[in-house]
Amino acid sequence: MKRWPIVGLTLAVLWLFVNGAPLTPTGIVTTLLVGSLVGFPIAFLFRRFYTAEMNVRGGLIAAPFGILYVLLFVRELLVANLDVAWRVLWPSMPIKPDVVEVPLRVESDLAVTTIANSITLTPGTLTMDYDRDRNTLYVHGITGADREAVLEPIRRWEDYALRIFDEERSPGDPVPDPAEGLGGDDDGE
Repeated sequence: MKRWPIVGLTLAVLWLFVNGAPLTPTGIVTTLLVGSLVGFPIAFLFRRFYTAEMNVRGGLIAAPFGILYVLLFVRELLVANLDVAWRVLWPSMPIKPDVVEVPLRVESDLAVTTIANSITLTPGTLTMDYDRDRNTLYVHGITGADREAVLEPIRRWEDYALRIFDEERSPGDPVPDPAEGLGGDDDGE
């Protein structure tokens, strides 16, 4: 199945939400029509930037994991907002900022970008850098001294991202050692 019509429809639905369509049948249909008039030409013009064919079965398998990822992200977003607000209102609360190295199991650019953006959008954390050779993110955390508190939500997001983006590794697989990515192959033996 061609992918650009699906992208066009997705853009039209996003247009519906972004513009805040009136909750009347006429308002929804009108906004969706305008979104289609904008979304489909954009999807057609930029179709060379993504694969031409779409694996519908793979998309249907990934959809529930995508929904779970979004729900988990919203939960973490709310918890982090409350935590940061609490620390602002009670300055005596501990703030021990630090940078945490986060080796990843996901490898595709889209999966790494999704996780890095999720981290940055969550109050109290910021993705500072990505080392492609080590497949590692460097994350600044307001409570970075507690490494496990920073890693816990990232690992849960990564479990879903492994399924969504059809990565080679599975959620139960161990996190690779980033030091193995250094030095390259030494064929001298």
